This record gives sequence, structure tokens and C-alpha cells, in this order.
Amino acid sequence: MALAATGLLLSACSTEESTDSNKSDSTVTNAEGSGAASEEKEQSAPEETAGPSPRLVATYDGGILTLDAKTLKVIDDTKIEGFNRLNPVGDGRTVLVSTKDGFQVFDAGAWTEPHGDHTHSYVTEPKLTNTTYKAEKPGHVVPHGDSVLLFGDGDGSIQELKISDFPNAYREDKQPEVVEKHEVTPHHGVAIALKDGKILRTNGNEDERHTVVVQDKNDKILTKTDQCPGVHGEAAAKDAIGVGCENGIVIYKDGKFTKVNAPDKYGRIGNQAGSKVSPVILGDYKVDKDAELERPTRISLTNTDTDQLKLVDVEASYSFRSLGRAPEGEALVLGTDGNLRKIDPNTGQIIGKYKVTDEWRESETWQDPRPTLFVLGKYAYVSEPDAQKLHKVDIATGKVVKTVDTPDALNELTGVTG
Repeated sequence: MALAATGLLLSACSTEESTDSNKSDSTVTNAEGSGAASEEKEQSAPEETAGPSPRLVATYDGGILTLDAKTLKVIDDTKIEGFNRLNPVGDGRTVLVSTKDGFQVFDAGAWTEPHGDHTHSYVTEPKLTNTTYKAEKPGHVVPHGDSVLLFGDGDGSIQELKISDFPNAYREDKQPEVVEKHEVTPHHGVAIALKDGKILRTNGNEDERHTVVVQDKNDKILTKTDQCPGVHGEAAAKDAIGVGCENGIVIYKDGKFTKVNAPDKYGRIGNQAGSKVSPVILGDYKVDKDAELERPTRISLTNTDTDQLKLVDVEASYSFRSLGRAPEGEALVLGTDGNLRKIDPNTGQIIGKYKVTDEWRESETWQDPRPTLFVLGKYAYVSEPDAQKLHKVDIATGKVVKTVDTPDALNELTGVTG
């Protein structure tokens, strides 16, 4: 969600280290009873295409739609009950669906394989597989480098999968095994893989969270900070990781944490969007601690090179699904006035303002559908659930190049490169 976070002190014992760490595949199970059909549908033989076939994956009340990202044509409609979240793995093909049982594997049915000095691309029917990585209250899924970490809020589980294992697993008609599993005190948390087997993760419990740690592959705590009250959300910048707090943001870079304070006593940054080509992290910014639902009109831009935080008035309120990054690192914000704004991350200047949807108002129930921004390549995709529409925007020009009616009101929106 695209992908967000949280943390604190571990209970049960005084140590801050993980209570368990081992290689395990025991958390992988058949997904029967998750709300999907217990038998997987058969996929036809892969069909080779002239190039990658990017696809969008979206939830609605009762199922998952797969759409062609080029034409916005519906390719597949998979039925599944409940409120289910979508999490791209990072392999260009796979999406993990957060269900009541854990993280269930959804094959979007499009992929590209290297072959010497060129590649081959293929498509087949999308499929919700029967493989689920078990977790209580499945939370954040964070791909980074060659690892994707799955955090279970209800059981404190952190499961690591290797992204490079997915292609071979598909060839053998199975899914990758969990290569490492850690357990911490349950809380609404997040974990992200670093180099050399290190993990950045939150510490917390049901009542509080304010600590972020980095541990090595043997679970030894290498460094930590407890200066991040209400820790929530993460994003990877060009050379750093940012984690949001209720009074600013914590940056992890070059093996150490740096706290960048918000200009307000309560200045919450809970949702962030990073870019591989920019040192600046885009974040939301809220200042009303007691609000049932605050409707902020400012965003935060935190430069991880200079440790400076800049606030920008974006002229309209927005939601937690309104933030994105363009290919060149520009910050994108979808406002409730229906405009998509493009912002220079270094200066904070609004360099583009493009009308995409009608005006809308964010629901106080966070699970309800709302206009959602998702970026794939040079295009921004914007859902408009009230009108049952989906828009495709050329980020460079701001032109809405295609709009289609959707069979249902879309909720979560993500995609794969194919």
C-alpha cells in the first residue's frame, strides 16, 4: 500500500531481542477456509507476448479484479469474501492478499524472464492460489532488496521470503518457503530487510510503541532509538529508510538513527512514499491528536541527506491512499478536490495540478473505498469508487489518457510490472 508500520518495548522479559528466530516453512499452509474456493483453478499454458504486460489488481466488496494496465480492460474476477488488503511482493508478478488467515498468494498471471542478452514475457490467467503464509492480523508487507518481510500484528511474526525464489517456485508449481522467521511482542508493526541479513523493525505492544531497532541475522540488537512515539509507516529513500512518528520522522542511514523533529509538538507522519532516485521522503502530516479523523491539507517532505523537514500546503485535504512517487522522484498527492498534484521534492513547489476525479470526502471508516492513487511506470492510476470509474494519467503531461467504468466500486489498488 503500497506499502506502512508501528513499534515498542518487548514484554515478557527485559531483553529487546527477538524471542525466536529460525528457518521454517511451517507457517505455509493451504488456504482452504480463507474465503476463497478451496480448489485452485487451472491455468492454461503460458502465452508468450511481445513484451511485458503490466496488470492492475484491485479489490471490491466480494472479490479481486485483475485489469490490463494498458487498456484498463478487466481480465479476471476472483471471488473472495471479507475486507482484504493487497501487497505487491516485488517480483513483478505476485501480490499477497491479507486475509483472516494470513498472507495468501495471488498470481497476477504476467511475468518476464531473462534469457541471455534479452528477455521473454508471458501471460496466463490470474489465480488466487491455496498457499497462505499464516499470520494473525496480517499487517505490513515490505519488499526491499531481494527480501520481502511479512509482519503479523496479532502474533508478532516476521516472515522473510526471497523475491528471487518466486520465479523458480512458479516453474515447480509451488510457492517459496519462508527462509527466516522471527517473533516479537505482538503490535501493529513493520519490518524491512537491510543488507547482510540485518532487519530494521519496530518494538511495541498493544498499548504503546515508540522504539525502532536494527538487528543482525542472529537477532543481536545493533542500534536502536526510542524517540519515535506512535511509530507508524516506513519508506525507503535513495540511501536511507524513514519511519514515521507522532512528532516527526526517524531516519536510518549509514548504520545509525537520526530523529528529525516536526515543527509542532504533535506532528504525526504516519504514511510515507519513497523513491529510489530521491533522498526525499513524502509523508502525510497531522496535528490534531484528538481528532476522530483529521483532514490534513499539508504534506511533509523529509530530505534524508540534510535531515531537513519541509511542510507544503497542497490546497486540499487528502487520505492515506493519496500519496505516490513519479519515475523521476516527484511527489504525487491526490486531493479531495479531485486534483492530482505533482510536487518538486527538493523545493516543495507544486509543478503540476491535474483534474482527475470529482470532488470527494474521505470516510471516517478507514476500510471504506475512497479514491486511491497507484503509480506503475510512467502512469498514475486513480480509482473513483463513487462513480465506479478508473482513470489512467500520463504523469509527464497530466493528461487523463483513459477512463473506464468498473463493474464494482474499487477499494484497494496495486499492480505488477509483468
